[in-house]
Amino acid sequence: MFTQESIRKYFEEKLKREEIKGSPGQLYEPIKYMIDLGGKRLRPVLTLMGYGLFKDDIEKALPQAIAIEFFHNFTLIHDDIMDNAPVRRGKTTVYKKWNSNTAILSGDTLFALAYQYAQKADKDILGKVLDVFSRTAIEVCEGQQMDLEFEDNNNVSVDDYIEMIRLKTAVLFAASLKIGSIIAEAPEKATETLYKFGETIGLGFQLQDDYLDTFGDEKIFGKKTGGDIITNKKTFLYLKALEKAGPETKKELLNYYGSNDFDDGKKIKAVKEIFKKLEVDRDTYNLINKLFDESVAHLEKLEVKAGKKAELKRVAENMIKRDK
Repeated sequence: MFTQESIRKYFEEKLKREEIKGSPGQLYEPIKYMIDLGGKRLRPVLTLMGYGLFKDDIEKALPQAIAIEFFHNFTLIHDDIMDNAPVRRGKTTVYKKWNSNTAILSGDTLFALAYQYAQKADKDILGKVLDVFSRTAIEVCEGQQMDLEFEDNNNVSVDDYIEMIRLKTAVLFAASLKIGSIIAEAPEKATETLYKFGETIGLGFQLQDDYLDTFGDEKIFGKKTGGDIITNKKTFLYLKALEKAGPETKKELLNYYGSNDFDDGKKIKAVKEIFKKLEVDRDTYNLINKLFDESVAHLEKLEVKAGKKAELKRVAENMIKRDK
C-alpha cells in the first residue's frame, strides 16, 4: 500500500527527470527555479492517491500529477507579483530574481506546460480530465480576483471569505483527487465524493493557515506569526471578530486594520487580545474540526479498501490538524 511519504518521494524522483528547458533560456530558467524550490507537493500527491484508491499502477496518473504541480506553481509565480512578495519558500521570488515581465511570461508558459501534461490521458477520459482542469483553473482565478477586491472592500462577510478560499485554494485540492480517480476510471459517484472530500479539507487547510499565522507556535509553524495582522489581511478571524464585536471594539479593530502606522509588535498584540476576547480563535478551531469531521464523512462513503481510505484520512489529519 502506498503512503503519503512514499508517493511524495516517488513524485519528486519522477519530477526531477522532467526536462524544463528551451529557448530563450531567460523564459525557462525561472520555471526550473520555481519548481526546484520544492514544497510539500500535496496536490500532485493527492492526484496519485486519488488514482491509487482504485488501481495500483499510479504511474499512469503521473502526467496529470505533474500538470497539477505545474499549475499550482504558475499561480504562485503570479500571486507573488500581485502581492509584491519578496520571498517564497525561503528564497527570492521569481519576479524579484528576474523581473515582473519575465515572471509573467514564465508563469504563462508554465500554465501551458501544465495543459500539455494534463492532456496525456486516454482518449475516452480526456474530455473529463480537461473539463475538470479547465474549470478549476477558472475558479482559482476567480478566487484570486475576489481576494484582490477584498483589500479595498470593507463589507466583506464571513461567507464571502469562505467562498473566496473555496475557489482560490480548496478547489485545486478537490480537482487533484478527482482527476486522479478519473484516470483510474473510478465510478462517477466516487469521483464526486472524492471532490467533496478534497474541497472540505482544502477549506480546513486554509483556515488552519489563518489560525496558525496568528496563534501558531513559530517553531512548529516555520515562520513568524502575525503577518496577516501586519498586512491588514481580511482573514476568517478578522471577519468573524467584526461580526461579533460591539461598536467600540469594532471601531478599535477597524482602526488597527485601516492604518500601517502602528508599531508591528504592539499591533499584533492588541489585535490578538481582541480576537481572544471575542473567542474567534475558538470559533476558527471549532470550524476547522467541523470541516475535518465532514471530510471524514465523505471519505467513509467511498467503496474502497479501508486501508487505502485510512491513509487518505491521515493526509487530511496532516493537512488540517497540524500542531499548534
